[in-house]
Amino acid sequence: MCLGIPMTVVEGDDFSALCARGAEKRRVSMLLVGAQPIGTKVLVHIDSAVRVLDEAEAETIDNALAGVAAALAGESFGHLFADLVDREPQLPDFLREDRVGE
Repeated sequence: MCLGIPMTVVEGDDFSALCARGAEKRRVSMLLVGAQPIGTKVLVHIDSAVRVLDEAEAETIDNALAGVAAALAGESFGHLFADLVDREPQLPDFLREDRVGE
């Protein structure tokens, strides 16, 4: 399984940026998203920023990663998936039967 993780731009230029997540820092290619200002959240996959994230989306991904880690450790994790509790799963629009062929 491949995962992208949210990281925050600490410094950078048009081609790469030093990004941080907690105590971890790594040099990340910015070629797919372009130069980003310090403080910008990016989704990093295999040391490449693949998408710029807003704060809410970065938090949702962080919570999901923390929830998986908690579940693997046998700890409580339901609170980390609050956006999924008490709702039916939703298909993306392009997979919904009433939208096929549009």
